[in-house]
Amino acid sequence: MGERSEKHITFDADSDGSSDEDGREVEVVFDPGNPYRRKSSMVSSDIQAPLIRHRTRRTECLVHQFLDSQRRAKDAASSASEADSEYSFGPTSYPSPSNNIDATGSMRDKGLDAILDSKADSTAQKKHCVIVDPDSLEHADGGQADQQAWTQQMTKSMSELDLASYDDVHSRLLTKQQLSDMAWGVRELSRRLSSMRIRFRVKTIFLLTKIYDQDLIPKTRELTRWLLHHDQEVKYTVYVQDKLKTHKKFDANGLIDEVCKGYTASGVIDDGTARDSIRKRLRYWNEEMCSQRPHMFDFVISLGGDGTVLYASWLFQRIVPPVLSFALGSLGFLTKFDFEDYQRTLTTAFTKGVTVSLRLRFEGTVMRSQRRKRPEIDQGSEEDEDELHRKRDLVEELIGEEREDEHTHRPDGTFEILNEVVVDRGPNPTMSYTEVFGDDEHFTSVLADGICVSTPTGSTAYNLAAGGSLCHPENPVMLVTAICAHTLSFRPIVLPDTIVLRVGVPYDARTASWASFDGRERIELKPGDYVTISASRFPFASVQSEGRRSEDWVNSISGKLGWNTRQKQKTFKEWEK
Repeated sequence: MGERSEKHITFDADSDGSSDEDGREVEVVFDPGNPYRRKSSMVSSDIQAPLIRHRTRRTECLVHQFLDSQRRAKDAASSASEADSEYSFGPTSYPSPSNNIDATGSMRDKGLDAILDSKADSTAQKKHCVIVDPDSLEHADGGQADQQAWTQQMTKSMSELDLASYDDVHSRLLTKQQLSDMAWGVRELSRRLSSMRIRFRVKTIFLLTKIYDQDLIPKTRELTRWLLHHDQEVKYTVYVQDKLKTHKKFDANGLIDEVCKGYTASGVIDDGTARDSIRKRLRYWNEEMCSQRPHMFDFVISLGGDGTVLYASWLFQRIVPPVLSFALGSLGFLTKFDFEDYQRTLTTAFTKGVTVSLRLRFEGTVMRSQRRKRPEIDQGSEEDEDELHRKRDLVEELIGEEREDEHTHRPDGTFEILNEVVVDRGPNPTMSYTEVFGDDEHFTSVLADGICVSTPTGSTAYNLAAGGSLCHPENPVMLVTAICAHTLSFRPIVLPDTIVLRVGVPYDARTASWASFDGRERIELKPGDYVTISASRFPFASVQSEGRRSEDWVNSISGKLGWNTRQKQKTFKEWEK
């Protein structure tokens, strides 16, 4: 048996101000025989995929347009200092906190302060591509199958690349480095956006209201009439839910008549022209439109409570326009504005700009177990096949190696979550049995009613009821809390958002479990199935009110949940002598 070939690279770290330890020779060893292969739902943290730079598309959301400009600013600074560099490898990178951010800060701020036009011509932007000489890649036949595929991908031209499919890569398939860079980039962008106003060219407005609350229908009608009014400098196109088209309280035809009277009274246009214009500007949305063409909308206005905001997150599963929420519900952790002052609030937002907070969302994917193919010589019965299926080990399948010609699981639906993912017993009378994994490690087995994996935004929801900790929305973490655990030692834990978490039902579990995503899409998880949970590449853009966000959050939990509310202690009084 021959020795495996290894590639050795040595270099000296000659950087000013480096310590003696940093100045030593560093040796990097590449092992092409690495036996680890990626699972069906994740990638080894040691593998780096190539950076594929592409044109900014009109269908990109606000967050990714800013992230693209952030990357371009850093690339420009890097090219200025290293003009001789011709090649670019590795995952998408962002400046680390220890780097000199001032070098690119002015460029970023200039782009962030400018008016964002989502309809701008993308061809005017500088085009980047990765240039790789295939002959310079040594040992092309070495390494894993994934590494060989990436090598082939690096040698493709821009016309040969399927950029649409690359953009749709799920975060669970990113490498550990890519996931960390993506999460850090979103956090850095959120920090910058929180300290500045962004002014949009708002033309198309999406109105979302709690349709079954009869008290909110007249308010929705009032807001729609104001947006369509002839006094508005911008002729907004307003989308309302399609169910309001025939709603008696909304009275779409009467609304058009009222707006037309204002136009004719002002003498700007005649009644017929005004009526045709208003009918074209008052449109109706449905769920399919939100999922297929979310880039149509420049701004989202919600009327309701936190549930309405969650519904907005559910409608826009990937691209999320900035969401301004009016508090017309019960608690209102996510609703920041008073509807009584909606005219001043919206006028200020459209003319002077808004402050946006990026809320972390999870990407949850249901992975279904695939039955193994029986050998042709096996003439066993169906009962024998079921017994063989129950003897499989979920821990071994998710931690061990996966054969190239056989995947143990297949994806069956992906969801973007703003609050939490819950895996519980469902309608079963007995407790659930689940296994919890983090990256490529088995964390623990859970015997409980269920388990709740929450975002910081959802820490005040089911996580709070299950005994989890309250968490500020700006913390980049995942909150894991057991629901009525049958043990005395399962304390809630907090994990970084760079982990790919997996919660599965073992093959020998007595009953199935059920998964829900933000309280919707309740899906049965049969023995062998599991759910992957990772930080989403599409955060939720929430418009914030003026003031400090930390103070606003503390006031919310104090006023709405009574956090640390207690009668004050009396002071000591001096004894009378």
